[in-house]
Amino acid sequence: MTTTPTDFDIRRIGGRIGAEITGVDLAGNLDEGILKEVKAALLEHKALVFRNQNLDDEGQLRFASQFGPLTSAHPTVPGIAEQPQILPVDSERGAANVWHTDVTFVQSPPKASTLRGIVIPPYGGNTLIANTAAAYRDLPKPLRDLADTLWAVHTNDYDYAGPKGDDEKRQQYRDVFVSTKYRTAHPVVRVHPETGERGLFIGAFAQTIEGLSTTESKDVLRLLQAYVNRPENVLRVQWNPGDVVIFDNRITQHYAPDDYDTLPRRLNRVTIAGDVPVGIDGSSSRILEGDEAAHYTPATAAS
Repeated sequence: MTTTPTDFDIRRIGGRIGAEITGVDLAGNLDEGILKEVKAALLEHKALVFRNQNLDDEGQLRFASQFGPLTSAHPTVPGIAEQPQILPVDSERGAANVWHTDVTFVQSPPKASTLRGIVIPPYGGNTLIANTAAAYRDLPKPLRDLADTLWAVHTNDYDYAGPKGDDEKRQQYRDVFVSTKYRTAHPVVRVHPETGERGLFIGAFAQTIEGLSTTESKDVLRLLQAYVNRPENVLRVQWNPGDVVIFDNRITQHYAPDDYDTLPRRLNRVTIAGDVPVGIDGSSSRILEGDEAAHYTPATAAS
């Protein structure tokens, strides 16, 4: 089935972030004009929600690939055996209940991430997505001027996630997660390569600020992060099985609250390859440890 323009609608669902797309069957062939509008809506609203799509793995891969080349599942964590580009976001693997932007510890983090609801708990298990451009605009001028000059070191070598309530499994997961250690310096204020917007490019993988002590770094990052997760900058996605969400990973953060007890929860993630972040002075991100993660993503990708 081909979605026609008469079926299509974009409904804004947040004051600063988020829109719901209706009248689109992602399992079918998107009209070229509609695909152009969806891409434009992603740039404008940062996160898009498609309800009741009921895609299979191939359908999710096909949908994501319309936005650009795909990455593998993760630089260090294996994906699904038969689908190495799909990462299961599974409560059995653990809960990443921290604010983060996907895979910022490598030089070329994903352009965008897609999530598909598979197993949804009867309560909790939402995903929060924050607009980091709005957060940057909220900064008082002295803080904004400071942020413009800062570079943060992002790394996967810290206690990020792992199975709940099982120290041995948690350590095993961590060993896999840091099997290759990455440290990358990114601008704290990233210029979006398509819109030119400035956004705070930090999150949980940002562990230190270049030129500052660990304690000073934590204080500065905590201060800036408080603007990202202000309620007015955040969209809360309440999942149903079959829902699909795509968010612009270059200018958002997200968080999955661990509020569903021991109930099962699973989403499948597919990410679109991104480019090397650039700061407001035109300088590009730098690898400090590790490599270009060519096994995971192209060093650069067409927008």
